[in-house]
Amino acid sequence: MSESVSPNEPLTIRPIHYRDLDRLVPTEAPKASAASDPSAAPEMLFSEHAARSLGLAEYLQQVRRWYGPLKALNLFPPLQHLFSVFVAERQGQPQGMIQVSPFNRNRSTWQVDRVLVNPSASQAQPAELQLSLDVSSQLLRHCFEKIVEAHTWITETNIGDKFGLALYRHNGFQPLAQITYWSIKPEQLLPLAEPEPALPNLLPVSSADAQLLYQLETVSMPPLVRQVFDHQIQDFRSNPVSGLGQRLSHWLQRTEVLSNYVFEPQRKAAIGYFQLRVCRDGSAPHVAKLTVHPAYTWLYPELMAQMARAVQGFPAQALRLASADYQPEREEYLKQIGGVEVEHTLMMSRSVWHKVRESKSVSLEGLALPDVLPGLQPAGKPTPSHFSRSRQQPPAESSREATGASQR
Repeated sequence: MSESVSPNEPLTIRPIHYRDLDRLVPTEAPKASAASDPSAAPEMLFSEHAARSLGLAEYLQQVRRWYGPLKALNLFPPLQHLFSVFVAERQGQPQGMIQVSPFNRNRSTWQVDRVLVNPSASQAQPAELQLSLDVSSQLLRHCFEKIVEAHTWITETNIGDKFGLALYRHNGFQPLAQITYWSIKPEQLLPLAEPEPALPNLLPVSSADAQLLYQLETVSMPPLVRQVFDHQIQDFRSNPVSGLGQRLSHWLQRTEVLSNYVFEPQRKAAIGYFQLRVCRDGSAPHVAKLTVHPAYTWLYPELMAQMARAVQGFPAQALRLASADYQPEREEYLKQIGGVEVEHTLMMSRSVWHKVRESKSVSLEGLALPDVLPGLQPAGKPTPSHFSRSRQQPPAESSREATGASQR
Protein backbone atom coordinates (compact mmCIF):
# COMPACT_ATOMS: atom_id res chain seq x y z
CA MET A 1 0.00 0.00 0.00
CA SER A 2 1.21 3.48 -0.75
CA GLU A 3 1.50 6.14 1.90
CA SER A 4 -1.35 8.58 2.29
CA VAL A 5 -0.81 11.88 0.51
CA SER A 6 -1.91 15.08 2.21
CA PRO A 7 -4.06 17.27 -0.07
CA ASN A 8 -2.60 20.37 1.60
CA GLU A 9 0.84 19.75 0.13
CA PRO A 10 1.66 21.85 -2.97
CA LEU A 11 1.61 20.28 -6.41
CA THR A 12 4.69 20.03 -8.59
CA ILE A 13 4.08 19.98 -12.34
CA ARG A 14 6.91 18.83 -14.58
CA PRO A 15 7.49 16.95 -17.86
CA ILE A 16 6.90 13.21 -17.72
CA HIS A 17 9.74 10.84 -16.83
CA TYR A 18 10.09 7.20 -17.69
CA ARG A 19 9.70 6.16 -14.05
CA ASP A 20 6.22 7.73 -14.03
CA LEU A 21 4.92 5.12 -16.46
CA ASP A 22 5.24 2.34 -13.88
CA ARG A 23 2.97 4.27 -11.53
CA LEU A 24 0.54 5.39 -14.22
CA VAL A 25 -0.17 1.97 -15.76
CA PRO A 26 -3.23 0.53 -14.02
CA THR A 27 -2.99 -3.01 -12.73
CA GLU A 28 -6.27 -4.76 -13.39
CA ALA A 29 -7.67 -6.66 -10.42
CA PRO A 30 -10.63 -9.04 -10.33
CA LYS A 31 -13.83 -7.30 -9.32
CA ALA A 32 -14.61 -9.84 -6.63
CA SER A 33 -11.28 -9.53 -4.88
CA ALA A 34 -11.29 -5.77 -5.14
CA ALA A 35 -14.76 -5.57 -3.67
CA SER A 36 -14.06 -8.00 -0.85
CA ASP A 37 -10.59 -6.75 -0.02
CA PRO A 38 -9.83 -3.06 -0.55
CA SER A 39 -6.13 -3.77 -0.42
CA ALA A 40 -6.49 -5.80 -3.62
CA ALA A 41 -7.50 -2.70 -5.57
CA PRO A 42 -4.80 -0.97 -7.62
CA GLU A 43 -2.75 1.60 -5.73
CA MET A 44 -2.80 4.21 -8.49
CA LEU A 45 -5.56 4.11 -11.11
CA PHE A 46 -6.27 7.03 -13.40
CA SER A 47 -9.45 8.05 -15.15
CA GLU A 48 -9.34 9.23 -18.74
CA HIS A 49 -11.43 12.11 -20.01
CA ALA A 50 -10.87 12.13 -23.76
CA ALA A 51 -12.43 10.35 -26.73
CA ARG A 52 -9.65 8.09 -27.93
CA SER A 53 -9.69 4.74 -29.68
CA LEU A 54 -7.00 3.25 -27.45
CA GLY A 55 -7.70 2.38 -23.85
CA LEU A 56 -5.59 3.80 -21.07
CA ALA A 57 -3.59 0.63 -20.50
CA GLU A 58 -2.82 0.16 -24.22
CA TYR A 59 -1.89 3.81 -24.61
CA LEU A 60 0.56 3.81 -21.69
CA GLN A 61 2.08 0.55 -22.87
CA GLN A 62 2.78 2.12 -26.25
CA VAL A 63 4.29 5.17 -24.56
CA ARG A 64 6.56 2.93 -22.49
CA ARG A 65 7.62 1.01 -25.58
CA TRP A 66 8.44 4.12 -27.64
CA TYR A 67 9.46 6.50 -24.85
CA GLY A 68 13.11 6.69 -25.93
CA PRO A 69 12.47 7.41 -29.64
CA LEU A 70 9.75 9.94 -28.77
CA LYS A 71 12.08 11.85 -26.46
CA ALA A 72 14.83 11.74 -29.09
CA LEU A 73 12.51 13.12 -31.78
CA ASN A 74 11.58 15.99 -29.46
CA LEU A 75 15.12 17.32 -29.88
CA PHE A 76 14.48 18.24 -33.52
CA PRO A 77 12.66 21.56 -34.13
CA PRO A 78 9.89 20.22 -36.40
CA LEU A 79 9.03 17.50 -33.87
CA GLN A 80 9.71 19.19 -30.53
CA HIS A 81 6.00 19.01 -29.64
CA LEU A 82 5.45 15.43 -30.77
CA PHE A 83 5.25 14.20 -27.17
CA SER A 84 4.18 16.99 -24.79
CA VAL A 85 3.14 15.34 -21.53
CA PHE A 86 3.16 16.87 -18.04
CA VAL A 87 2.73 15.13 -14.69
CA ALA A 88 1.42 16.60 -11.43
CA GLU A 89 2.88 14.99 -8.33
CA ARG A 90 2.52 15.57 -4.61
CA GLN A 91 5.02 14.14 -2.12
CA GLY A 92 6.50 11.99 -4.87
CA GLN A 93 3.15 10.44 -5.84
CA PRO A 94 1.65 11.21 -9.29
CA GLN A 95 -1.75 12.85 -8.99
CA GLY A 96 -2.50 13.45 -12.66
CA MET A 97 -1.18 13.68 -16.19
CA ILE A 98 -2.02 15.77 -19.25
CA GLN A 99 -1.03 15.38 -22.89
CA VAL A 100 -1.33 18.27 -25.35
CA SER A 101 -0.34 18.75 -28.98
CA PRO A 102 -0.46 21.46 -31.67
CA PHE A 103 -3.63 21.46 -33.74
CA ASN A 104 -2.30 23.40 -36.73
CA ARG A 105 1.07 23.94 -38.37
CA ASN A 106 1.72 27.45 -37.02
CA ARG A 107 0.84 26.23 -33.48
CA SER A 108 -1.64 29.02 -32.79
CA THR A 109 -4.25 26.45 -31.72
CA TRP A 110 -3.47 23.54 -29.39
CA GLN A 111 -5.62 20.63 -28.32
CA VAL A 112 -5.92 18.73 -25.05
CA ASP A 113 -5.47 15.08 -25.97
CA ARG A 114 -5.75 13.39 -22.58
CA VAL A 115 -6.33 14.36 -18.97
CA LEU A 116 -5.78 11.59 -16.42
CA VAL A 117 -6.54 12.14 -12.75
CA ASN A 118 -6.70 10.19 -9.52
CA PRO A 119 -9.63 7.74 -9.31
CA SER A 120 -11.12 9.70 -6.43
CA ALA A 121 -12.58 12.01 -9.08
CA SER A 122 -14.88 9.28 -10.33
CA GLN A 123 -16.40 8.76 -6.90
CA ALA A 124 -19.39 10.67 -5.62
CA GLN A 125 -17.72 12.29 -2.63
CA PRO A 126 -17.78 16.08 -3.08
CA ALA A 127 -14.46 16.69 -1.32
CA GLU A 128 -12.56 14.19 -3.47
CA LEU A 129 -14.28 15.44 -6.60
CA GLN A 130 -13.21 19.01 -5.82
CA LEU A 131 -9.66 17.82 -5.09
CA SER A 132 -9.39 16.09 -8.47
CA LEU A 133 -10.88 19.13 -10.20
CA ASP A 134 -8.17 21.25 -8.59
CA VAL A 135 -5.42 18.90 -9.80
CA SER A 136 -6.77 18.85 -13.35
CA SER A 137 -7.27 22.61 -13.38
CA GLN A 138 -3.69 23.19 -12.30
CA LEU A 139 -2.49 20.94 -15.12
CA LEU A 140 -4.54 22.92 -17.63
CA ARG A 141 -3.37 26.27 -16.29
CA HIS A 142 0.23 25.06 -16.43
CA CYS A 143 -0.17 24.40 -20.15
CA PHE A 144 -1.90 27.75 -20.67
CA GLU A 145 1.01 29.59 -19.08
CA LYS A 146 3.97 27.60 -20.41
CA ILE A 147 2.90 27.29 -24.05
CA VAL A 148 2.85 30.98 -24.90
CA GLU A 149 2.46 30.48 -28.66
CA ALA A 150 -1.01 28.98 -28.18
CA HIS A 151 -3.78 31.57 -28.52
CA THR A 152 -6.66 29.06 -28.63
CA TRP A 153 -7.20 25.70 -26.94
CA ILE A 154 -9.69 23.04 -28.02
CA THR A 155 -10.77 19.75 -26.54
CA GLU A 156 -13.27 17.02 -27.27
CA THR A 157 -15.02 14.95 -24.64
CA ASN A 158 -17.91 12.51 -24.51
CA ILE A 159 -21.25 14.09 -23.66
CA GLY A 160 -21.71 11.49 -20.90
CA ASP A 161 -18.42 12.37 -19.21
CA LYS A 162 -19.74 14.60 -16.43
CA PHE A 163 -16.36 15.09 -14.81
CA GLY A 164 -14.69 16.06 -18.09
CA LEU A 165 -17.44 18.54 -18.97
CA ALA A 166 -17.28 20.06 -15.50
CA LEU A 167 -13.50 20.34 -15.73
CA TYR A 168 -13.47 22.19 -19.04
CA ARG A 169 -16.39 24.45 -18.20
CA HIS A 170 -14.71 25.30 -14.91
CA ASN A 171 -11.64 26.44 -16.86
CA GLY A 172 -13.45 28.67 -19.34
CA PHE A 173 -14.10 26.33 -22.28
CA GLN A 174 -17.20 27.07 -24.35
CA PRO A 175 -19.09 24.67 -26.67
CA LEU A 176 -17.95 24.86 -30.27
CA ALA A 177 -19.65 21.96 -32.08
CA GLN A 178 -21.32 18.62 -31.40
CA ILE A 179 -19.66 15.69 -33.12
CA THR A 180 -21.35 12.36 -33.92
CA TYR A 181 -19.27 9.30 -34.78
CA TRP A 182 -20.87 6.80 -37.16
CA SER A 183 -20.13 3.18 -37.97
CA ILE A 184 -21.12 1.48 -41.23
CA LYS A 185 -20.98 -2.31 -41.13
CA PRO A 186 -19.16 -4.32 -43.84
CA GLU A 187 -22.40 -5.83 -45.14
CA GLN A 188 -23.77 -2.31 -45.61
CA LEU A 189 -20.71 -1.30 -47.63
CA LEU A 190 -21.24 -4.01 -50.25
CA PRO A 191 -24.35 -2.47 -51.90
CA LEU A 192 -22.69 0.95 -51.79
CA ALA A 193 -19.75 -0.37 -53.82
CA GLU A 194 -21.87 -1.87 -56.62
CA PRO A 195 -22.70 1.27 -58.68
CA GLU A 196 -19.93 3.03 -60.54
CA PRO A 197 -19.29 6.42 -58.87
CA ALA A 198 -19.84 9.38 -61.20
CA LEU A 199 -16.60 11.16 -60.39
CA PRO A 200 -14.83 11.98 -63.66
CA ASN A 201 -12.57 14.57 -62.03
CA LEU A 202 -11.37 12.51 -59.05
CA LEU A 203 -7.69 13.32 -58.58
CA PRO A 204 -4.99 12.19 -56.14
CA VAL A 205 -3.87 14.65 -53.48
CA SER A 206 -0.44 16.28 -53.58
CA SER A 207 1.23 19.34 -52.08
CA ALA A 208 0.40 21.32 -55.21
CA ASP A 209 -3.29 21.05 -54.30
CA ALA A 210 -2.88 22.70 -50.88
CA GLN A 211 -4.55 25.93 -52.01
CA LEU A 212 -7.61 24.07 -53.31
CA LEU A 213 -8.01 21.96 -50.17
CA TYR A 214 -7.57 25.01 -47.95
CA GLN A 215 -10.35 26.85 -49.79
CA LEU A 216 -12.60 23.79 -49.57
CA GLU A 217 -12.20 23.48 -45.80
CA THR A 218 -12.66 27.23 -45.35
CA VAL A 219 -16.03 27.25 -47.08
CA SER A 220 -17.27 24.01 -45.49
CA MET A 221 -17.30 25.18 -41.86
CA PRO A 222 -18.88 28.04 -39.88
CA PRO A 223 -16.83 31.21 -39.32
CA LEU A 224 -16.34 30.55 -35.59
CA VAL A 225 -15.00 27.04 -36.18
CA ARG A 226 -12.80 28.35 -38.97
CA GLN A 227 -11.38 31.01 -36.66
CA VAL A 228 -10.66 28.52 -33.89
CA PHE A 229 -9.01 25.96 -36.17
CA ASP A 230 -6.93 28.70 -37.83
CA HIS A 231 -5.75 26.45 -40.64
CA GLN A 232 -3.44 27.92 -43.26
CA ILE A 233 -2.28 26.68 -46.65
CA GLN A 234 0.82 25.07 -45.14
CA ASP A 235 -1.42 22.78 -43.09
CA PHE A 236 -2.36 21.00 -46.32
CA ARG A 237 1.17 20.68 -47.64
CA SER A 238 3.18 17.57 -46.89
CA ASN A 239 6.24 18.16 -44.75
CA PRO A 240 9.17 15.75 -45.30
CA VAL A 241 9.85 15.33 -41.58
CA SER A 242 6.21 14.96 -40.52
CA GLY A 243 5.57 12.75 -43.54
CA LEU A 244 8.32 10.41 -42.39
CA GLY A 245 6.76 10.25 -38.93
CA GLN A 246 3.34 9.52 -40.39
CA ARG A 247 4.70 6.72 -42.57
CA LEU A 248 6.40 5.22 -39.53
CA SER A 249 3.15 5.44 -37.57
CA HIS A 250 1.20 3.77 -40.39
CA TRP A 251 3.78 1.00 -40.58
CA LEU A 252 3.58 0.35 -36.85
CA GLN A 253 -0.23 0.40 -36.83
CA ARG A 254 -0.46 -1.63 -40.06
CA THR A 255 -2.57 0.98 -41.80
CA GLU A 256 -2.60 2.53 -45.25
CA VAL A 257 -3.87 5.98 -46.23
CA LEU A 258 -5.75 6.76 -49.45
CA SER A 259 -6.77 10.33 -50.28
CA ASN A 260 -8.47 11.93 -53.30
CA TYR A 261 -10.38 15.09 -54.11
CA VAL A 262 -12.98 16.10 -56.68
CA PHE A 263 -12.02 19.00 -58.96
CA GLU A 264 -14.63 21.28 -60.52
CA PRO A 265 -13.09 22.60 -63.78
CA GLN A 266 -15.51 25.48 -64.36
CA ARG A 267 -14.97 27.03 -60.94
CA LYS A 268 -11.39 25.72 -60.74
CA ALA A 269 -12.04 24.62 -57.17
CA ALA A 270 -12.13 21.46 -55.08
CA ILE A 271 -15.69 20.50 -54.14
CA GLY A 272 -15.09 17.21 -52.31
CA TYR A 273 -12.30 15.42 -50.48
CA PHE A 274 -11.83 12.19 -48.56
CA GLN A 275 -8.98 10.60 -46.66
CA LEU A 276 -9.35 6.90 -45.94
CA ARG A 277 -7.18 5.06 -43.42
CA VAL A 278 -7.63 1.35 -43.93
CA CYS A 279 -6.43 -1.40 -41.60
CA ARG A 280 -4.42 -4.02 -43.46
CA ASP A 281 -4.71 -6.83 -40.90
CA GLY A 282 -8.36 -6.36 -39.89
CA SER A 283 -7.55 -5.59 -36.25
CA ALA A 284 -9.24 -2.17 -36.28
CA PRO A 285 -12.05 -0.47 -38.22
CA HIS A 286 -11.37 1.68 -41.25
CA VAL A 287 -11.54 5.43 -40.57
CA ALA A 288 -12.56 8.09 -43.11
CA LYS A 289 -12.36 11.87 -43.10
CA LEU A 290 -14.86 13.49 -45.45
CA THR A 291 -15.17 17.11 -46.60
CA VAL A 292 -17.88 18.25 -49.04
CA HIS A 293 -18.69 21.71 -50.35
CA PRO A 294 -22.09 22.85 -48.95
CA ALA A 295 -23.36 23.53 -52.48
CA TYR A 296 -22.47 20.02 -53.71
CA THR A 297 -24.10 17.72 -51.16
CA TRP A 298 -25.03 15.32 -54.00
CA LEU A 299 -21.41 14.16 -53.76
CA TYR A 300 -22.06 12.16 -50.58
CA PRO A 301 -23.35 9.01 -52.36
CA GLU A 302 -20.57 9.21 -54.95
CA LEU A 303 -17.76 9.62 -52.43
CA MET A 304 -19.20 6.89 -50.20
CA ALA A 305 -19.32 4.56 -53.20
CA GLN A 306 -15.70 5.38 -53.98
CA MET A 307 -14.61 4.64 -50.40
CA ALA A 308 -16.70 1.45 -50.27
CA ARG A 309 -14.92 0.23 -53.39
CA ALA A 310 -11.51 1.12 -51.93
CA VAL A 311 -11.98 -1.01 -48.79
CA GLN A 312 -13.05 -4.12 -50.70
CA GLY A 313 -9.43 -5.16 -51.18
CA PHE A 314 -8.78 -5.23 -47.43
CA PRO A 315 -10.10 -7.37 -44.56
CA ALA A 316 -13.78 -6.78 -43.85
CA GLN A 317 -14.17 -4.14 -41.18
CA ALA A 318 -16.62 -1.40 -40.32
CA LEU A 319 -16.10 2.09 -41.73
CA ARG A 320 -16.15 4.93 -39.22
CA LEU A 321 -16.53 8.62 -39.93
CA ALA A 322 -17.73 11.73 -38.13
CA SER A 323 -20.31 14.43 -38.70
CA ALA A 324 -20.81 17.79 -37.00
CA ASP A 325 -24.04 19.48 -36.02
CA TYR A 326 -23.53 22.04 -38.81
CA GLN A 327 -23.65 19.23 -41.43
CA PRO A 328 -27.33 18.14 -41.42
CA GLU A 329 -27.18 16.74 -44.98
CA ARG A 330 -24.39 14.36 -44.02
CA GLU A 331 -26.22 13.09 -40.94
CA GLU A 332 -29.40 12.55 -42.95
CA TYR A 333 -27.55 10.58 -45.62
CA LEU A 334 -25.73 8.40 -43.07
CA LYS A 335 -29.07 7.53 -41.49
CA GLN A 336 -30.46 6.57 -44.89
CA ILE A 337 -27.68 4.06 -45.59
CA GLY A 338 -28.04 2.47 -42.14
CA GLY A 339 -25.19 4.11 -40.27
CA VAL A 340 -25.10 3.53 -36.51
CA GLU A 341 -24.33 6.33 -34.08
CA VAL A 342 -21.60 4.99 -31.82
CA GLU A 343 -20.55 8.10 -29.90
CA HIS A 344 -21.54 11.70 -29.28
CA THR A 345 -18.90 14.19 -28.23
CA LEU A 346 -18.74 17.90 -27.53
CA MET A 347 -15.93 20.01 -28.97
CA MET A 348 -15.07 22.98 -26.77
CA SER A 349 -12.64 25.86 -27.08
CA ARG A 350 -11.26 28.80 -25.17
CA SER A 351 -8.90 31.68 -25.89
CA VAL A 352 -5.77 32.49 -23.94
CA TRP A 353 -4.19 35.94 -23.87
CA HIS A 354 -0.67 36.15 -22.51
CA LYS A 355 0.36 39.29 -20.68
CA VAL A 356 3.31 41.21 -22.07
CA ARG A 357 5.81 42.07 -19.39
CA GLU A 358 6.31 45.82 -19.10
CA SER A 359 9.13 47.70 -17.42
CA LYS A 360 8.30 49.17 -14.05
CA SER A 361 7.22 52.78 -14.51
CA VAL A 362 8.84 55.44 -12.33
CA SER A 363 6.63 58.28 -11.15
CA LEU A 364 8.09 61.74 -11.85
CA GLU A 365 5.69 63.50 -9.55
CA GLY A 366 7.27 65.14 -6.56
CA LEU A 367 10.74 65.38 -8.12
CA ALA A 368 12.28 68.85 -8.30
CA LEU A 369 13.96 70.05 -11.48
CA PRO A 370 17.47 70.20 -9.89
CA ASP A 371 17.09 66.56 -8.88
CA VAL A 372 16.05 65.51 -12.35
CA LEU A 373 18.58 67.53 -14.38
CA PRO A 374 21.55 68.21 -12.11
CA GLY A 375 24.03 68.43 -14.97
CA LEU A 376 22.31 71.45 -16.49
CA GLN A 377 22.61 73.65 -13.39
CA PRO A 378 25.45 76.27 -13.30
CA ALA A 379 28.36 75.24 -11.11
CA GLY A 380 29.32 78.86 -10.24
CA LYS A 381 29.37 82.50 -11.43
CA PRO A 382 29.95 82.69 -15.20
CA THR A 383 33.26 84.31 -16.32
CA PRO A 384 33.84 86.25 -19.56
CA SER A 385 35.39 84.30 -22.38
CA HIS A 386 36.73 85.01 -25.83
CA PHE A 387 33.44 83.96 -27.32
CA SER A 388 31.50 86.42 -25.15
CA ARG A 389 33.86 89.37 -25.99
CA SER A 390 33.64 88.66 -29.70
CA ARG A 391 29.89 88.78 -29.50
CA GLN A 392 30.06 92.25 -27.83
CA GLN A 393 32.52 93.69 -30.42
CA PRO A 394 30.11 94.44 -33.30
CA PRO A 395 28.05 96.94 -31.27
CA ALA A 396 31.28 98.88 -30.37
CA GLU A 397 32.35 99.17 -34.01
CA SER A 398 28.94 100.35 -35.02
CA SER A 399 29.08 103.08 -32.35
CA ARG A 400 32.47 104.34 -33.66
CA GLU A 401 31.13 104.52 -37.19
CA ALA A 402 28.18 106.48 -35.96
CA THR A 403 30.53 108.96 -34.10
CA GLY A 404 32.75 109.47 -37.19
CA ALA A 405 29.77 110.14 -39.36
CA SER A 406 28.53 112.85 -36.98
CA GLN A 407 31.96 114.57 -36.92
CA ARG A 408 32.06 114.70 -40.70
